[in-house]
Amino acid sequence: MFGLVGFVLFWLLTLFILVMIGRMIVDWAVTLDARGAWVFKVRRVTYAVTEPVLSPVRKVLPPLRFGGFGLDLAFTVVFVAALILRSIVW
Repeated sequence: MFGLVGFVLFWLLTLFILVMIGRMIVDWAVTLDARGAWVFKVRRVTYAVTEPVLSPVRKVLPPLRFGGFGLDLAFTVVFVAALILRSIVW
């Protein structure tokens, strides 16, 4: 639909979505007491890529707390928005 710009945006959004999925997996690994230097290296990379996008959204939509459990609405909103944008661009 958008030619070359659409193609590049599609792949950038796809990579961003994959990094967000990686962040989700690494967060669960840390929650489940995964150890190893690789976990923290991957976590640092995924946070460096996703946090600049998530932080402003998190200021508007703070995480919901259910006792010891927290649901990060910002992550969900950004993830769904990236999926929708990707489908519009392609």
